[in-house]
Amino acid sequence: MAAPQVSIVIPVYNEEPGLPALFARLYPALDALHRSYEVIFVNDGSRDRSAALLREQFHQRPDVTRVVLFNANYGQHTAIVAGFERCRGEQIVTLDADLQNPPEEIGKLLAAMDAGHDYVGGVRRTREDSWWRRAASRSMNRLRERTTHIRMTDQGCMLRAYSREIVDCVAASREVSTYIPALAYTFASKPTEVEVAHEERAAGESKYSLYQLIRLNFDLITGFSLVPLQLFSMFGMAVSAVALVLYVIVMIYRLFFAEWHGALNAIWDRDILAFFLIGMVLFGLGLIGEYVGRIYQQVRERPRYSIRAVLERGEQDLPDARMPATDRVPVRRAP
Repeated sequence: MAAPQVSIVIPVYNEEPGLPALFARLYPALDALHRSYEVIFVNDGSRDRSAALLREQFHQRPDVTRVVLFNANYGQHTAIVAGFERCRGEQIVTLDADLQNPPEEIGKLLAAMDAGHDYVGGVRRTREDSWWRRAASRSMNRLRERTTHIRMTDQGCMLRAYSREIVDCVAASREVSTYIPALAYTFASKPTEVEVAHEERAAGESKYSLYQLIRLNFDLITGFSLVPLQLFSMFGMAVSAVALVLYVIVMIYRLFFAEWHGALNAIWDRDILAFFLIGMVLFGLGLIGEYVGRIYQQVRERPRYSIRAVLERGEQDLPDARMPATDRVPVRRAP
């Protein structure tokens, strides 16, 4: 099996309504590029008929289609890692299955890579999302850049292109929980961004709730920076210093200004101050627990995912040789 020039990695989770439209637009767009390519779909434990539709598409285009079927839901970025571990192209593009990033825009990213860039991020020109998602995205982008120094104008856009070297580094990384675009950025030597179109979902609904978006950004910040712990440490020192100064002031007033004694005690003993300090202590414990939890997940060294089947043509599976030993699992291949 000759290695293609371009690999397209697409995670799929409960995308049954939109997959036919994706197939109808993706393959003509790739054929128009006049480059050899492969499309790797990673079914992330879908509970609808997504796996069946992917199997049908594999039988229609077995020459350029490969399908990885997870036995459970492991998350979008884990699915992308699985695709990275099996792709064979020199230029690798990630794409969501919901058609919000049109496959016709892939050519823009490949053109930027041909110009010498090893990491090309997509920036949605006009976002077709609700106002609160756009506002939350802008605020989290600013927070993430200041804490991690990872510069991504649009971290929510999964239409991105990576060089073979970056993909190999990401696949070799043993991080259990990570954000692929940010991790890949740390390996890039000449990153760039291009504007891409953005459309409404072809069908279905977003898989990210408000809680999941907050959780994703929290993972992103704690996974690439120690700033939250450092800020909490500095806050603790500041609170301690203020408390010491206030204690000295109270003692001075108690000794020399007896008439102020009752008023100062009333201010000092207000429950709101105690509640605030207790809340900050609990927040700090949760923050420390987040980092400790990541360490706990990492040291267990469990496989990041388990594969139920791989649909591909031919007996040879070259990318498995690059696959970490702890992630190798028996798979059933299609004839």
